[in-house]
Amino acid sequence: MKVVIMGCGRVGAQLARLLDADGHTVTVLDTDAYSFRRLPPDFGGTALIGNGIDEDALKKAGIEEADAFVAVTQGDNRNVMAAQIAKHIFNVPKVTCRIYDPLRRELYESLGLEPVSSTTIFAQMLREKLEG
Repeated sequence: MKVVIMGCGRVGAQLARLLDADGHTVTVLDTDAYSFRRLPPDFGGTALIGNGIDEDALKKAGIEEADAFVAVTQGDNRNVMAAQIAKHIFNVPKVTCRIYDPLRRELYESLGLEPVSSTTIFAQMLREKLEG
């Protein structure tokens, strides 16, 4: 599977590492080259400087051949915008994005996106730890 990941923070770098180790073709896109330090030395994918809401940057990252796109920057709006571009302009089959504000989930789902709220997931995990 060819995957483009927008954002090379802790989550993006970890996801890139996992997918690369599983044999997928991974391209990580970030606006800050310093972020790529989080990728392991044996990372076999591609790291590109660029903005995931810029169509030319996405094309350089291989979005036109991508099977999946994941947006995991720190900004909900940027993640959703990039995910919409990937889904509706480049017709990427599997598109997901991280959101912090769980109240936005339904709206983003109505746009055909698959949002993942790290806030909701973490709160559920903490509840399970407390109650279990």
